[in-house]
Amino acid sequence: MKKVKKPDTVTVNRRAHYDYTLGDELVCGMSLSGPEVRLIRDHHVQLKGSFVTIRNNELWLNNLTLGAETARSIRLLATKKQIKSLEREKISGTTIVPTKLLAGGRHIKLVVALGKGKKKYDKRETIKKRDIGRGRF
Repeated sequence: MKKVKKPDTVTVNRRAHYDYTLGDELVCGMSLSGPEVRLIRDHHVQLKGSFVTIRNNELWLNNLTLGAETARSIRLLATKKQIKSLEREKISGTTIVPTKLLAGGRHIKLVVALGKGKKKYDKRETIKKRDIGRGRF
């Protein structure tokens, strides 16, 4: 029996939890070249400022920062059924936000979530809850 390595979190988009109220998550594969895989495994990647779009019935991750290279678009691997459900949710006013990048074993996966943008007062409420949780008040 083969031992399967549990995926490790390479990077987290911490800004996503602050800017959006996150809902359902979806784990997608990524279409990458060899040097891109090496940069991700060496943690030379940033999700900050990246976003997901739907073009020609395909999911695309835009503005991914890999090493010194910036503004790269990468195709995400998801089923047609998953893409259709994301498209329906997007019409209702939600955004598809990349939240985590996972690397374990042979595969690199991206966790995307449906997010509804927060207003400024919602962001202040998030900060308040976080500070109370830390015991500052």
